[in-house]
Amino acid sequence: MNPLNARRAFVYDKIINWFPGHMAKGLRLITEKLNAVQVIIEVRDARIPLSSINHKFEPIAQKKDRLIVYNKADLAHPDTETVITKAFKEFKGQDVVFTNANEDTNVKGIISYLAKKAKVSGAAAEKEKTTTVMVVGMPNVGKSSLINSLRRIGVKKGKAAPTGAIPGITRTVAGTIKVLDSPKVYLIDTPGVMIPHISDPISAIKVALTGAISDHLSDEEVIVDYLLFQLNQAQDYNYMKLYNVKEPTDDINVFLPQVAKYIGALKKGGEYNLAATAQFLIKQYRLGKLGRFTLDDIRHDSLEEFLTKEFEDPVSRRQQKKTDKIEERRLKRIHQLRKAEEQERNFDAKL
Repeated sequence: MNPLNARRAFVYDKIINWFPGHMAKGLRLITEKLNAVQVIIEVRDARIPLSSINHKFEPIAQKKDRLIVYNKADLAHPDTETVITKAFKEFKGQDVVFTNANEDTNVKGIISYLAKKAKVSGAAAEKEKTTTVMVVGMPNVGKSSLINSLRRIGVKKGKAAPTGAIPGITRTVAGTIKVLDSPKVYLIDTPGVMIPHISDPISAIKVALTGAISDHLSDEEVIVDYLLFQLNQAQDYNYMKLYNVKEPTDDINVFLPQVAKYIGALKKGGEYNLAATAQFLIKQYRLGKLGRFTLDDIRHDSLEEFLTKEFEDPVSRRQQKKTDKIEERRLKRIHQLRKAEEQERNFDAKL
């Protein structure tokens, strides 16, 4: 039973892009370091198993053995792991691993995989098996948390990579971090690299809600409106109990003031601080306080459509258009020069 006449679709058309200089530099450094790497671990967010795919990594990852790891599985819908694992095997021929790096879930399996990839290296007198692994992914998917988890399990040592809820904590390609002694396995942490252009506005909101884009770059009240839309689509009205909301609502202008009142988010003069309330709700979602939600559509037909279509880099497309225009202007100039030369020859002939 649906007691609420909720929206059937979320309408939003603003493009959110975030690709600061350190990401462009990081992508170049990742490419330069490839020769020293045997395996690439690509970390994605289990809450947005499709939207956290950065197709910029495809040409890089195809050159090496790749392991796809979906982190934050504890925050995604419980069905996500089974559905996504099956779909990637069926449509892409790829194996994926789900983990919660903070609890070391499935980390032993990842270490075993990396150990099997070890190859003999070093001088003849001191040959030993080693694996060098590069860890890539979009911002705030938990790359550094995974590295720390691998280190905890593999060599029983503490934190080696800085972590935090703010995207962009790691800003450059780091040195190697040992996570296993025998065979030796070394990891290289890299900065989170955002998709330079997210063409779908709804995907951009999902990426923002999960924390891959800096909050100040997006309209936080719109992000919470999308969160409310998702909760209502799932017919999960637990927010009423959590924040003392009187009844299910699909109106952000009704929802936010009630939550603001409950948490005491007030400005001077008693006015509700809706911006602070939106920030509070975004944080609540990211911490899993609103339940386990996967934002992407993971129905079989939707997964088949997404995973079987070819992706064209919009940046490359724009670059091609630019190149075509330059070539068009060059040919036009040549044509004008030839026409001028022909007119000059005809004029000389008449003389």
